[in-house]
Amino acid sequence: MALWILRAVFLVTVAGVSVSLLQSDVFTSFLDFVAVLTIATAVIGLDVIVKEKRIDIISCVYFGIVVGLILTFVVGAAMTPFMTRSDTNLYDGILLVTGVVLCYASISFLLQTRDDFRFIIPYVEFAKEVKGLKPYILDTSVVIDGRIADLVETHVLDNQLIMPRFVLNELQSIADSSDKLRRSRGRRGLDILNRLRTAEEVDLHIYDREYPEMAEQPVDMKLVLLAKRLEGKLVTGDYNLNKVAKLHNVAVINLNDIAIALKPAYLPGEALRVHLVKPGEENGQGVGYLDDGTMVVVEEGRPHLHKDVQISVTSVLQTSAGRMIFGKCEKVLA
Repeated sequence: MALWILRAVFLVTVAGVSVSLLQSDVFTSFLDFVAVLTIATAVIGLDVIVKEKRIDIISCVYFGIVVGLILTFVVGAAMTPFMTRSDTNLYDGILLVTGVVLCYASISFLLQTRDDFRFIIPYVEFAKEVKGLKPYILDTSVVIDGRIADLVETHVLDNQLIMPRFVLNELQSIADSSDKLRRSRGRRGLDILNRLRTAEEVDLHIYDREYPEMAEQPVDMKLVLLAKRLEGKLVTGDYNLNKVAKLHNVAVINLNDIAIALKPAYLPGEALRVHLVKPGEENGQGVGYLDDGTMVVVEEGRPHLHKDVQISVTSVLQTSAGRMIFGKCEKVLA
């Protein structure tokens, strides 16, 4: 409502100014009055159509023009002692061209380096990449996995999520793969990414910049280098990337570790019910799975495949790749 009031006031103001100019003979005809109102209406229409406006881009344009005009003034002051009255037109032409070039160069420079420092009207905030809480850099596996979306929606993670452009490109190439399984995984990843992007409570930023040290590096190494640059944390479910990141002293959030930490603890001697679905690697072993996907290896369970059995837990093995429960078959339930 406030915006529409502002737009109405703007139109009334433009109309009033146009009437004054028409009465003062600045406008020579009624067509000039109509042309100004048409331009004002077009400006409002453009404002309504362009719904997503980024403050960093607007600020870069604003400060770029200011810096360009200041530099143009400096150039003009430096040229003044060398100009005569007969060179007035040449002087004005040089200043005009110089002003346009410097404004463009300033805006272009700020737009290309806005990730190094951010301009926020009405003050300038200098920040190294991302200010505040350390950002979370997402890798391909964690997006395809999908659990990151569920985790973020619980409001446990309030930090900004960073999706590097090179990871997004890899995800798109997987989605375009000729292999049906890879294609479905890639499309699932794109769906999860779109879900994160459209969620109002999620601060997701597509990071376009690549640094010189990332050139010719594989995606995993680029992720590690970017995390070091941004002083952020790498969110992944990839075991190998987890190890590489730790070798480079980069903090890692492993979704498998989070899942393990949230799983209920099973103590030796505790009774469990499990459905055996296949034989184990050792003689006499049967393998089943709990509802959360935890593998259960049952001694003396092979004769009872495809049946529910009650086991007594003997040990629990926890790793970054998941959790395994070992037990001994007590009795057949069904």
